[in-house]
This record gives sequence, structure tokens and C-alpha cells, in this order.
Amino acid sequence: MDDRRQHSRHTAELHLEVYDLHTERHLGRVVDLSIEGFMIFGDCPQEADALLECRLVSYPPVEGLTEVRLGADCLWSRPGADGQHCWSGFHIIDLAEDQAVLLEGLLKRL
Repeated sequence: MDDRRQHSRHTAELHLEVYDLHTERHLGRVVDLSIEGFMIFGDCPQEADALLECRLVSYPPVEGLTEVRLGADCLWSRPGADGQHCWSGFHIIDLAEDQAVLLEGLLKRL
């Protein structure tokens, strides 16, 4: 597979969950994360090319950091080996300056 990432991804050692900002629907748990994107493992497949506004929520909060809000584009989604879960990859396309600072702080803790 052609790996075009410019930033290394970090395995999420924290418990990070992803929710749709508007519906509060749980999308999945973050498996790896970078300043450019993330991969999740969830119960429902995500639609490729779908644009989402998300909340990345840390359980428990890390040094006062509870969530990061961002816009993401689903690049791909594949079923898991058990046929009941799925893997999905996202590219971060919208990140306000204050949220970028929070994301960078979160990445330092991974």
C-alpha cells in the first residue's frame, strides 16, 4: 500500500472515542492518531468520502483536556475480521487554531 503520510501516527494508548458533533452518534474508538488524521474501530461502517464534524473525547480527561473538535473526511472503511465491526480512516480537513493546540497536546501524551 502506498503510504503518503507526512506525519507519523501514534497508537492511541489513551481511551479516545469519536462522536458525530451534531447527532452525538458514537463512531468508534481511535486506534491511531496524527495531526493529519486518525483511524477508528467501530460498530458501523462509515461512508467513504463522507465529511463529518467530530468530537474526539478522552476518557478520563487528560490534564483537563476532555475533547477536540474537528472536521474530517472518511477516506476508507473496511469490515473487521469478525464481520460485526469495521475499520475507518479519516483525514482531518478542518481544525480551528485552539483545537489544533489541544490536538497537539493530546499527541504529546500518546
